[in-house]
Amino acid sequence: MTLPTEMTYVDLPGPGGPENMVLARGPLPEVRPGDILIRVEAFGINRPDVLQRKGDYPLPAGASPILGLEAAGEVVALGEGATGFSTGDKVCALANGGAYAEYCAVPATQALRWPKGYDAAKAAALPETFFTVWANVFDMARLKSGETFLVHGGSSGIGTTAIQLARAFGAEVFATAGNAAKCEACEALGAKRAINYREEDFKAVVLQETGGRGVDVILDMVGGRYFDRNIGSLAKDGRLSIIAFLGGARVDGANIAPILMKRLQVMGSLLRPRTAAEKQAIRDGLAEKVWPLLEGGDVAPVIQAVLPFAEIAGAHRLMEEGDHIGKIVMRIG
Repeated sequence: MTLPTEMTYVDLPGPGGPENMVLARGPLPEVRPGDILIRVEAFGINRPDVLQRKGDYPLPAGASPILGLEAAGEVVALGEGATGFSTGDKVCALANGGAYAEYCAVPATQALRWPKGYDAAKAAALPETFFTVWANVFDMARLKSGETFLVHGGSSGIGTTAIQLARAFGAEVFATAGNAAKCEACEALGAKRAINYREEDFKAVVLQETGGRGVDVILDMVGGRYFDRNIGSLAKDGRLSIIAFLGGARVDGANIAPILMKRLQVMGSLLRPRTAAEKQAIRDGLAEKVWPLLEGGDVAPVIQAVLPFAEIAGAHRLMEEGDHIGKIVMRIG
């Protein structure tokens, strides 16, 4: 396959608002040993992209300076030693940056074939959220069938994924969201009870719904502002998994006694700095356990909007407004 020498990509000359992102022309990315080169047909928008655009998300060593953490498209070249794929394969992948472009190089070990019946937009909505939920809810926090689970931000891309996967694997699910429409969406996806955090105290509702016991696992992206109530919402031997701190990173004056009394575990992680081997392990778990659910229709990405490449600034504004439910996806071509 003859490849072009240049591609269109989203350039960020300096941190700032959505208007700072501009379409530009430049060389295709380097295909390193173990990489596959994807001709990108669609890519997803994620909260870390917004933080990086603002200058608040430092790049890991070796990451592409181009924004974008997930892409779907066609394999058009393989780096030395890359295995598992051939040119022409349709894949989606967790990128180490660089997905806001017509071509993106990613480690082959972070890619999966599109689930059967999926198009580029649906496939592009998968990697970042499904890798994150699988790693933090199932690998680290060890949620299992018969347990109870609370996810904050239930109408986000992460939240809609977590609700569906937890339900599919036999957990009873609760979620928080910011208005009635978002709560309704969470319950339609399988949450037993969605809690409007603007009108209700989620701790009080969770304890009432569980007969005072609390939940076994919480997936939290709010951080400091929710810490005390999260601890108070956990059952004995409960696990709190923190993946972001949109409500602040500091916890002042917290009562840690319940952590000791109830044998609680507090954990946290970021996906992007994980090693290649760790990301491959997550990929393999998804391929074995989750891709059959996607192909069977038991779980599916929730997509708010699919927008053309040129509307990247509008997509970031939509993300920051926070009124969307599920994912925002960009289509190229």
